[in-house]
Amino acid sequence: MMAERGLCVDHSTIHRWVLQYAPQLNKRCRRHLRPTGESWKVNETYVKVKGQWKYLYRAVDENGQTLDFMLSAKRDTKAAKRFLSKVLKGNHIQTPRVINVDKNPAYPRAVKELKEDQQIPQRTQLRAVRYLNNRVEQDHRRIKRLVKPGLGFGSFNTARRTLKGYEAMTMIRKGQICGVDKKDRRGQLSFIHYIFGVAS
Repeated sequence: MMAERGLCVDHSTIHRWVLQYAPQLNKRCRRHLRPTGESWKVNETYVKVKGQWKYLYRAVDENGQTLDFMLSAKRDTKAAKRFLSKVLKGNHIQTPRVINVDKNPAYPRAVKELKEDQQIPQRTQLRAVRYLNNRVEQDHRRIKRLVKPGLGFGSFNTARRTLKGYEAMTMIRKGQICGVDKKDRRGQLSFIHYIFGVAS
């Protein structure tokens, strides 16, 4: 893209742009997201940071729309509860009717605590059945395709900021933005121009 415009840009400059603008992209597109469904699919995948595996918590609804995500150093009840609390705060999120998880024992404890705190209604069901989470497992691949070529991240902060950009672009490409279809590439580009105040 830069070469087409007669510009010579070092890869480290691109890296700095990603770290600067990826979190802003994620933040600015949030208010434009379509409402999600009531059936949540929650799971975590692995991301290598400084040679060590960290945990990327992710959740989608029954239609594959991204609810939210969170990078965590640990995979325990505290992290699961923090992630679910984060999801519940989203403006585009509907209160879950059912939450599908895998056999990770942290989720039942986290959901129990959230119900006690009245963050989740008592009527919300928790289903720990692995095959019901196939949709989120498949959705992980979208992010893995972007992460894998980089062979991991140099720091936790770099990973966190970059993943915000990956996830935001994934939501845009899935068609989660109000008024912008997933096949409308020109509309997606115009939307990014709009939220950053750039003339198309």
